[in-house]
Amino acid sequence: MQAIILAAGESSRFWPLSEKKHKSLIKIMGKSLIEWTIEAIKRAGIKDIIIIQSPNSDLEKHLGDGFLFGVKLSYVLQEEAKGMGNAVMQVESLIKEDNFFVLNPYVFKADDFLNLMIKKQKDNNADLVLLGAKTDKPWKYGILELKDDRAISMVEKPIAGKQPSDIKVVGIYLLPKDFFTYYRRVKEHDYAYEDALGLYMKEKDVKVVITEKTTPTLKYPWDLFEVNKMIMDNFIKEQKINSNVKIAKNVVIEGPVVIEENVTIFENAVIKGPCYIGRGCKIGNNALLRDYTNLEDGTLIGANAEVVRSIFQSRSHIHSGFIGDSIIGEDARIGAGIITANVKMDRQEIRPEVKGEKVETKIVSFGTIIGSGTHFGIGVKTMPGTMIGSRSVIGPGTTVMKNIPSDSVFYNKFEEVIKKRK
Repeated sequence: MQAIILAAGESSRFWPLSEKKHKSLIKIMGKSLIEWTIEAIKRAGIKDIIIIQSPNSDLEKHLGDGFLFGVKLSYVLQEEAKGMGNAVMQVESLIKEDNFFVLNPYVFKADDFLNLMIKKQKDNNADLVLLGAKTDKPWKYGILELKDDRAISMVEKPIAGKQPSDIKVVGIYLLPKDFFTYYRRVKEHDYAYEDALGLYMKEKDVKVVITEKTTPTLKYPWDLFEVNKMIMDNFIKEQKINSNVKIAKNVVIEGPVVIEENVTIFENAVIKGPCYIGRGCKIGNNALLRDYTNLEDGTLIGANAEVVRSIFQSRSHIHSGFIGDSIIGEDARIGAGIITANVKMDRQEIRPEVKGEKVETKIVSFGTIIGSGTHFGIGVKTMPGTMIGSRSVIGPGTTVMKNIPSDSVFYNKFEEVIKKRK
């Protein structure tokens, strides 16, 4: 069997972490999200994987032909972002078997679902199999009308109170080869894929596997917090410290923690898991790392810094200060005295601004998101939910209270006053 990974699209809502990089290349525990997904697909016994990508994508550069993962990777280009159906149609000539999977590139436990769907198809000789899950917000999703375990129809984002069920479609599909024929029968538009599924339900036997397990979403950059937590909960069960890690006196390491090779941890540092520390990281004197902190290769955490529930991409450096519930892109440089405010004074939900609109997060602890290559001077403070673009410079002593575009210089002006003492 084959699997199709949908990795095209601009991911504009994932700014600033999606600049010049597909969001599936964000790393957690030393692997990009798409690598976690490829490994999960392989665990389900599928080794022929086709990746649909956009123009100028760097996925093939990072992943190669799949040899390192023990699979075969092929790449297909979707020239324009014309919806999911148009993306799937690009692979028609490469499909060799009667059935194939379609899924997103950040389902790190995909094998749990793929195996259930394969079994459903074989046991019932079903034409097509969907994955479904209960939701208390049906107006946000495609909702299925069901007769036992058969899908009769699907309503996209139904009016509240008029939904046919509380079962939403989850983004993993086991499609038959004749789905391409059905797709050609519907009008081409952004939701033609859903229309083709609906047409298929009317004429063929479409079964549904309902799961109680959570499948991750990755629409906005702060969704990484939950993805990071899920990966650590599933894959860090105990301490694993490489034999050549240099650990100074009075260092405390508690709970499930993974520390890779060539890490240096200086005196009196404290690490409380779950945490991941990548290759070549340095942890300064008296630093505190705790609660789902992820440091990718080459990260430096300075003396007296506290880092909690935060994700650092490779080669970023901070000095003293507090980083809480934040995401730092690659090659960032953050001066001493950084403070990321991560809770509002009224303890209410934090709603970041995306494309000029405030977005619901249901998060009450959320610091900042910093793009790659951005530099901070000393004593910078950021307010909850702010996002700072890539390659920007934030001046010393500055308080950041709003989003800062990429390639910007931002600083607060100060008035200098010198008076004669009386």
